[in-house]
Amino acid sequence: MALTGELRVVCWNVERNGRGRNGTEDNRPLFHRILRSLRPHIVFRQELWRAWHDGKADLYDEARAIGGLMPFMTRPREGRSLKPVGVMIDLDLFEMVRETEHDLPWKAILDLTVRPKGSNKKLHLASAHLCHFDPDMRATEARRLTTLADRRRSVMIGMDANSYPHRTDLEAVALPDWTQVKDRVHYQHRTIPGPNGERVSDTRPSEILTGNGIYVDLGLHAGTDLGQHGGTDLDQHGALAPTASLKRLDQGPPQRIDWILGTPDIARALIRFEVVATEKVKQVSDHALLFAVFDLATLCEPAPTR
Repeated sequence: MALTGELRVVCWNVERNGRGRNGTEDNRPLFHRILRSLRPHIVFRQELWRAWHDGKADLYDEARAIGGLMPFMTRPREGRSLKPVGVMIDLDLFEMVRETEHDLPWKAILDLTVRPKGSNKKLHLASAHLCHFDPDMRATEARRLTTLADRRRSVMIGMDANSYPHRTDLEAVALPDWTQVKDRVHYQHRTIPGPNGERVSDTRPSEILTGNGIYVDLGLHAGTDLGQHGGTDLDQHGALAPTASLKRLDQGPPQRIDWILGTPDIARALIRFEVVATEKVKQVSDHALLFAVFDLATLCEPAPTR
């Protein structure tokens, strides 16, 4: 039986899992409504703060509230990040094959292997949140993500990269002018030594992941190619909009640091891509929401030889 229709995918870093910073506000009902309105089949999540507590009650509440998805998350580890990542999937569409947690020094990567029902194709769905304070660790985490695509595997990654796209000539916003950034800790976290001794914006994860074609940056693909070579006629320029921070003013202007990546066979199925940064989204999080729509039949076609 041929699979038809759309596959809807969301990636969102929800600040403090919607619980707010002052200890009294609770934005969880609002962010559940936002997600539910998109009717996603796959949700990549970052910052599942406290979602492990009380038998993962927050995790299951969210999955149930946005449409009865099946949620998975990594285990928080004392002394490391206590804001794990997760993936939620629609079990009416997918059957589970394998769940893998790639343990790394700061934050684990969650890697689900699924199979669309009625298809023989396996998909790896990975959620990642690269280290916010160590550019070298981010490079290591990015190299770990490259291994998922080995042996012609089909992979989709939703991530907060905490770093910048390397094709700066194609981006809608310029990289930060670090002489104007007031937060000097952020400056140390997001820059690396340049060729002339000066510090420059860290674009290494983007280059490692997409520089030689292992993955396609789907936002960049939508914003530069989609609709220009026989694809959709939709205006996709907004696909390159900045994603974070939507609130901090001392870290420079917002940048496109949240990405959905896919192996080339995933990219060819992309129909449209949106960066959603409405006032309601900003109320919930300091990150925009990413929304991608794929043609399911194309997605399930065998991956070509790479």
